[in-house]
Amino acid sequence: MPRKASTEKKKPASGAKTRTETKPEAPVKAADEFVPNIVAFACNWCSYAGADTAGVNRVQYSPNFRVIRTMCSGRVAPGFVLKALKLGADGVLVSGCHFGDCHYIFGNYKAVELFEKTKALVRTLGLDERRIRLEWVSAAEGERWGKVINEFVAQITALGPSPLNHKPKDRK
Repeated sequence: MPRKASTEKKKPASGAKTRTETKPEAPVKAADEFVPNIVAFACNWCSYAGADTAGVNRVQYSPNFRVIRTMCSGRVAPGFVLKALKLGADGVLVSGCHFGDCHYIFGNYKAVELFEKTKALVRTLGLDERRIRLEWVSAAEGERWGKVINEFVAQITALGPSPLNHKPKDRK
């Protein structure tokens, strides 16, 4: 005869922390401290999976970014990057498969071509081209994903807020 599942909640051993007690605290920042807003366009097959691997392996990296999953890094048109910057991103990362690993054969070559056009447009607009970055991260490179994110966040933090995001001064 099968045993009935117990509906009684188990109490943690004395001194043990419950799940709610181990919740990390939010970082404390000064009111005027700059916290960059970064958008990452990640290839579905490699970079997005690499970000997932980083999460599964509990790799520590900065939380100052939003990931947008794309089917291929070669589909990230300059307009997408410029729109992200226009809508408040301080930096934009485009990440895809390593050369030779693209599920669409030449998608990452197309990504390089589009990224060069994007850099030219960013320069034309008078923005620092270090606000955008192209990286290759495979599904197995969770550590690399964390390193790339942390480096890019540090780079954008050093550059400061995007000139497109300035707040108008109050007229008195």
